[in-house]
Amino acid sequence: MVTEQKPLHKIFTAVPDRYDLINRVFTWGQDAKWRRKTAALCLETKPVKILDLCCGTGDLAIDLAKNAPATSSVTGLDYSPQMLEKAKAKAANAELTTPLNFIHGDVGDLPFTNEYFDCIGISFAFRNLTYKNPNTPRYLSEIVRVLKKGGRFVIVESSQPPNKLLRGLDHLYLRTFVRWMGTSLSKNKEAYDYLTASASKFYTAEELSELLVKAGFKTVTSNRLMFGATAIHVATK
Repeated sequence: MVTEQKPLHKIFTAVPDRYDLINRVFTWGQDAKWRRKTAALCLETKPVKILDLCCGTGDLAIDLAKNAPATSSVTGLDYSPQMLEKAKAKAANAELTTPLNFIHGDVGDLPFTNEYFDCIGISFAFRNLTYKNPNTPRYLSEIVRVLKKGGRFVIVESSQPPNKLLRGLDHLYLRTFVRWMGTSLSKNKEAYDYLTASASKFYTAEELSELLVKAGFKTVTSNRLMFGATAIHVATK
């Protein structure tokens, strides 16, 4: 797989004990709030079957399962067995209102029938699927395939501040503090070199919306956060 050739794959398959802490530090603790907002947007249309794509250590899936109606079901999918073990451990200690199931899988070959999910969410992993990745068309095609007509695909991801000065400061922050702190805590310099480069060169909100429309989504709305350094996108099939 292309993803396995990326330096970032190492941090996902050899998960550092401080992985979640690193995320908190990078976003000044805001990532948890952004995931809750993403979960709320996923649940706004009262979906029955919900997928947390590239679920990682399970934060978004758990937020969904805590707040979804008991009649719903939540699935978390990731290609990293180590991440999934951490997600399962977290879920076991959480108070959930709906069933939550974690499965090992590949976004390029999702193990679900056509139009299976009412909603799909993804938190800070869409960049890894779409940044200089030749498999992007296949990934997007699979996401569209398993989402029901009228269903939502909700993405929270890094973005580019529209203001040139703020964009420059954001990139400086990524190249210095984020790279240094990530490397120090994870002991994986190559992975955080990739992370900082991909975040600073990733799509603007407008470019990401265009990508989703070309993939087959009818409408896309975007909500910028943190002066535009992050954005939540809601794409409707």
